[in-house]
Amino acid sequence: MGRNGPQVGTPASMRALNQRLVLDRLRAHGEATRPRIAADTGLSKPTVGQALLDLEQHGLVRTTGRSLAGPGRAAVVYRAAPDAGHVVGVDIGRRVLRIAVADLEGSIVARLDEPNRCRSASALVRTVSESAERAVSSAGLSPHEVVSTVVGTPGVPDPATGTVHRAPNLPGWERRGLLHELVAALAVAGSDVVVENDANLCAVGEHALGAALGVDVLVCLTVGTGIGMGLLVDGKLFRGAHGAAGEIADLPFGPRLNRGPGARRPGPVETAAAGQAVVAAARSAGLTKARSAKDVFRLARAGDERALRVVEEEAEKLAYVVSAVTAVLDPRLIVLGGGIGGNTDLLAEPMRRALAATTPAVPEIVAGQLGEDAVLAGAIATALGTARELVFDRRGLSRAAGDA
Repeated sequence: MGRNGPQVGTPASMRALNQRLVLDRLRAHGEATRPRIAADTGLSKPTVGQALLDLEQHGLVRTTGRSLAGPGRAAVVYRAAPDAGHVVGVDIGRRVLRIAVADLEGSIVARLDEPNRCRSASALVRTVSESAERAVSSAGLSPHEVVSTVVGTPGVPDPATGTVHRAPNLPGWERRGLLHELVAALAVAGSDVVVENDANLCAVGEHALGAALGVDVLVCLTVGTGIGMGLLVDGKLFRGAHGAAGEIADLPFGPRLNRGPGARRPGPVETAAAGQAVVAAARSAGLTKARSAKDVFRLARAGDERALRVVEEEAEKLAYVVSAVTAVLDPRLIVLGGGIGGNTDLLAEPMRRALAATTPAVPEIVAGQLGEDAVLAGAIATALGTARELVFDRRGLSRAAGDA
């Protein structure tokens, strides 16, 4: 309930608990009448009525009309107020910044995409902060109406040192204290701010709205300029002990096993399987005009035999990565994302063949459904989980229950 909320076991705490039960019911299952809420929560009708009155007075619930179903007087219909708070999701990419503002139902009320031309970490922090402010303003909101902000970034955020480890593609982004500067810039109006690895948020997004909806154990493999992985176990993000779970770019590959503690990215798997590796393999195969991995996959899709061989080699490398994770987690689903991962129609079958030779249980391999918006969707979903808890206190309702 928050530090200023009612104490456990008191009448005030029970009143606040009832309010939360009613609000959670409306958020999870949509609008309903008082009798329906009472039946679903097990609370008495008078208790539900008091909770609804409290919630409505504090702007967390509103009426939408009356229900004419059944005999007797029409019952008032209630719904959770979607505009009782808002969240911001940010996706910091090497080339593009994506920002979205959503209400408590997850409906996007503003969206901003702009090129990332920043050449320093300080400039990027300033640009992200200013862009978020513009997005909030374009939604017709003031900054204090933002309850939670979640930022997706390459690398491993380390709150203890204020550092984002393993993010060499963003100039200066690994500077000590940088993370604290970013959080402070976005929290200026009181928003709760969390910075999360972008591959993790990709997995959360696909689980919430995309290809992994309802899947309990899954791996989201993102392959593009770099390579990353997000893991969900029992439907929850798995970060590991130090937040570095899924940093598979550093997985040993081939003979390059001893890189030393001072070695920097790209790691062995990233060197072998990310975008530049595909281009290098294509040129070695005689495709000298292939300037990008996109070119290689376009040629393969057109039936070029050399390009098809390069794609099959890439699929085998990705299968190697997946096999290592499959042996430990036994995921039900592998979601492929990123610029290269988006070519699942060409990659999935050779990946399955390679996996079948090394693992007894081959997980299903599918394309991500959210494309470039996967990280942003994961950021919004994560922010909503926090905001729906915080808005109760932000509206002062728990304190009001304590004073009653």
